[in-house]
Amino acid sequence: MRIATIGTSAITSDFIEEINASGRAVFVGTLSRDLERAKAFTEARGGSCPFTELEDLAASNEVDAVYLGSPNALHASQALACIAGGKHVIVEKPLGANEREARAVFDAAEKAGVVVLEAMRPLHDPAFVAVRDLMRNLGRIRRADLHFGKYSSRYDEILAGKRTNIFDCAMATGSLMDIGVYTVEPLIELFGAPESVLAAPVLLDEETRGLTHGPLDGSGVIIARYADFVATLHFSKITNDRLPSQIESETATLTFDGISVPTWARVEHRGTAVRAAAKQVHVEEGARTEELELPQVPNTMVYELSDFCDAVDAVQAGSDPLDAPAGPFGNVRHYRDVTLASLALMDEARRQMGVSFPADALASDAPEAGER
Repeated sequence: MRIATIGTSAITSDFIEEINASGRAVFVGTLSRDLERAKAFTEARGGSCPFTELEDLAASNEVDAVYLGSPNALHASQALACIAGGKHVIVEKPLGANEREARAVFDAAEKAGVVVLEAMRPLHDPAFVAVRDLMRNLGRIRRADLHFGKYSSRYDEILAGKRTNIFDCAMATGSLMDIGVYTVEPLIELFGAPESVLAAPVLLDEETRGLTHGPLDGSGVIIARYADFVATLHFSKITNDRLPSQIESETATLTFDGISVPTWARVEHRGTAVRAAAKQVHVEEGARTEELELPQVPNTMVYELSDFCDAVDAVQAGSDPLDAPAGPFGNVRHYRDVTLASLALMDEARRQMGVSFPADALASDAPEAGER
């Protein structure tokens, strides 16, 4: 499969690294508005076809599929253009600025008979599958805490009075969209959509709004309520969150690190609770702990690329795109549904936060497919 990329970011380079190592795909070239940048980026990574116009890439007979590593606000319009050109598409998270955009992309892909998949790394990672399997043996779950917080160097630019795509409503960014999504999609995959959510943001200081084009979340917490348990999602781009994630049942507690790239897990099985005085340490008889190392590779994008190739191969062999296998959790239809439910949750969370994007306007005001 011949893959072109859109964007020249570090994440795009990481994806191309796996393309070149896969033996199943070939890197064709990248799209950049600057021709010299497109040429240099493409040639340095073994490609031969740099692009400067989206329409040319979408129409190219040298390209079978496209990876989108561009800013969030451009994902939907660029995906639609590529789909119109008959290309399969894998889109860096989040697939769109909101659920409406993502649904338009999936609908277009279904009509065109091509694969669209969101590049949500943990949902293709065997390490996260192992976490899911451990969770299934916990018993009745009552609470979950999912954490991901990492200080962004781009916040230093905001503090210095400089604009950056990473903190910009016009680019559909912010802590929830860029980092919180890594807690939202695993939540949806593991537990389904919650009955309700309550979002509490930490907005960037008001004096930054000329740079961010409106109120924007630097960090926040979402409480997701289910029928018989509650989950809290913690995310930040302006602080470092050092806590692991945790899933608690009535009989055991599962703890694991790195929601985006899990590397270890621990299951603490509760023993029989023993009553103790206030000054004594809580004691349980028969408690035991399991420590587990999870599967690891240097670049977990290898898994999403492999699953994308599997889906495209299945379509080329005659499968309906939605029925094509797309990873350990199911087919393309399943991953589509997780993406849409996740964006619906984030839409509601942003509504409560007071964070809005241009794409949240009425569909009639949405960008056309070719706009960049």
